[in-house]
Amino acid sequence: MKTTAASIMKTDFKTLNPDSPILNALDIFKSSKKSGNTVFGIMVTEKDGSIAGMISMYDILLFLLPKHVKVWGNINDMEIEGIIATSISRLRNILVGDIMTPDVLSVSPDAHLMMVLDIMIRKHVRRLPVISGGRPEGVVYISDLFNHLITRM
Repeated sequence: MKTTAASIMKTDFKTLNPDSPILNALDIFKSSKKSGNTVFGIMVTEKDGSIAGMISMYDILLFLLPKHVKVWGNINDMEIEGIIATSISRLRNILVGDIMTPDVLSVSPDAHLMMVLDIMIRKHVRRLPVISGGRPEGVVYISDLFNHLITRM
C-alpha cells in the first residue's frame, strides 16, 4: 500500500522564478480556478531549478492588507474603495521574490505519510513540496493525503 510522499504527490505543478512579476502568479491563480483545479500556492524556483520559496494567495493578500487596518473599526469616514484600488495598484510593480515565503517546509520523496501528516498539522500547511537533491519533484496536498487515508478505512 502507498505509504510515502512520492506515492501520493502531484508531479504536475506550476513554478515561477523570484524575478517573475506577481502578475504572472495572479494569472496562474485565475486560470486554475477557471479550469476547476484551483491552485492556492506556487513553488518558486531559482534558474538552476532549486527551490527558492513559495508564493500563495495568502502572501498576496497579506501584502494587500494595509498596515493600519486595525484602527478602521473606529473610523467612520474612510473611503474604502480608494484604499482597495491603491492596494491593488501597488501589486503592478511587485516581483514574486518580494513577497514570497522563502523558508519552505518540505519533505523528501521517501517521507512516510504519517510524518507528512504530522508536519502539515503541526505547521498548519496545506501543501508540502517534495524535494530531492534540492529540486522539487512534486507536491503533497492535504486534500490528497486526507482522501488517500480515508479510502483505507
